[in-house]
Amino acid sequence: MTLSERTEANLRFWTEDPYFSPETRTELLNITDPRETEDRLARDLEFGTGGMRGKLGAGTNRMNIYVVRKLTQGLADAVLAEGGSAAAQRGVVIAYDSRRFSPEFARETALVLGTNGIRAFLFTGLRPTPELSFAVRHLGAAAGVMVTASHNPKEYNGYKVYWADGAQLAPDKAAAIAAAIEARADWRVPVRTEAELRATGLYADAGEEIDAVYLAAVRAQLLHPALTAERGGEVGIVFTPLHGAGAAPVRSILAQTGFTRVFTVPEQEEPDGDFPTVLVPNPEDGAAFALAARYGDEQGADLLLATDPDSDRLGICSRNPDGSWRRFTGNQTGVLLEYYILSSRRAAGTLPADGRVIKSIVSTALAEIIADSFAVTCTEVPVGFKFIGEQIHQMEQTGQGTFVFGFEESLGYLTGTYARDKDAVLAAALAAEAALYFRTRSGQNLTDVLEEIYKKWGYFLDDQEAYSFTDFDGGAKMEAIMRALRGDTRPALGGLTVASREDFAVAESRSADGGVRRLDFPHTNLLRFTLAGGGFVMARPSGTEPKIRFYFCVAGANRPEAEANLAAVRADFFRPYAAMLV
Repeated sequence: MTLSERTEANLRFWTEDPYFSPETRTELLNITDPRETEDRLARDLEFGTGGMRGKLGAGTNRMNIYVVRKLTQGLADAVLAEGGSAAAQRGVVIAYDSRRFSPEFARETALVLGTNGIRAFLFTGLRPTPELSFAVRHLGAAAGVMVTASHNPKEYNGYKVYWADGAQLAPDKAAAIAAAIEARADWRVPVRTEAELRATGLYADAGEEIDAVYLAAVRAQLLHPALTAERGGEVGIVFTPLHGAGAAPVRSILAQTGFTRVFTVPEQEEPDGDFPTVLVPNPEDGAAFALAARYGDEQGADLLLATDPDSDRLGICSRNPDGSWRRFTGNQTGVLLEYYILSSRRAAGTLPADGRVIKSIVSTALAEIIADSFAVTCTEVPVGFKFIGEQIHQMEQTGQGTFVFGFEESLGYLTGTYARDKDAVLAAALAAEAALYFRTRSGQNLTDVLEEIYKKWGYFLDDQEAYSFTDFDGGAKMEAIMRALRGDTRPALGGLTVASREDFAVAESRSADGGVRRLDFPHTNLLRFTLAGGGFVMARPSGTEPKIRFYFCVAGANRPEAEANLAAVRADFFRPYAAMLV
């Protein structure tokens, strides 16, 4: 294989210019597979609306200190262009999780910002993503940076940017930073020393003083503090931070609220970017609970809690009556917490008349039914918790609507407005509190409560499947599949009537009787087949990977019927596209 001209030029530059370290030069020169060299140097790692994420290693298409420096220079340019010296004085808050090179990337971020005259507040140790979101707002900073790749495999790291409202970047802000990065062709970003920057006040530490107010803000969202203070010891909890940043804050919030029977999985307690005990550090993966379940049995626990490396996602398992464990999906935890919050606040007389629940559009349709029964509006937003944060901001600006709860099916939850991102620290405390509340009120565990929700509002079962297209023509295949789906006019799927078809790329809905209406929703490449009686099938191409995700939400009068309906809808939906999905 012959290297492209761009790869050849980048290879010479990265191995000959003294700006790059000897280790970088050695790593690149020791690559024996030209395809690997091409992959690392033929293109730049892209900055998108979620920030940047990639494999660790040397090269323009990998996460390393040189990519972080260039990215941060683009962030600095955007901050100064929008806010000038006032924004520079407000500064940027920086946090990081347990992944490999996270501390180094965070420090380089602080150095580049300081060199540009922007104050940098760097946390002195691991912190969860939601605390970074909180800190941006608490300190009145112009922006924030979280160094993390969330729940991705150990080979990855990433860089998420937050703006002054504490939410991840809106598309226009992301575009401004991407343009600033693109405008600077030179990779050689100058940095002053830490000592120089500290002497001028441009490099400062953030630490325990933020922890205290953050945890106080989390505690303020809880609904039954007197109950947990008195009887928290009745609930046995096994917790695993999966080698990430959640260990200290989750244990602290549980202890502060009265949960004294908390056992932390020792093999997964310490931060470790190699994540040696799991294939992937993702609480959506049932295998991540293997050790927690073993200790849960030994400890006689009632609840298993798991957070991902940056502690913004929470997975839970509840003890079944027969002693086995039931792992909840993100949708199941979402409706469980929604029901707990709405019912508790209604009983306390604190449920606002203009209350709103916000969910990502691919999350379960059951959430809207529950919200309706409490006379609360349920709003759908595009995939990404930043859109929930955006809605919170709009409510505050307009005075219309009061945020009560937000969630997405990928294990993200938030109540309260202290942060603008999902918070597993809060969710862990809420789950523990809910387990105690239902036990003392009615003798139910969380599995019982979930079944009660289904019996009251319908059995909604959710599932998803992803197909990857990594061949050279993968993009064309994805486009062909979406075109075919847009032309799919079948009146029923798996025996269930298709009530309407929504194409969010053109913000248009077509009902089964031929009626057409406009959708008040951001344009996005998403198709939804809405089923009569509740539920849907959706197709959503990923914006960052060569992948299409399919989401299923199917209802039934009881669990066997819902399971049968889900299986039938899945099989029928994919049947015409079997050849295209291989």
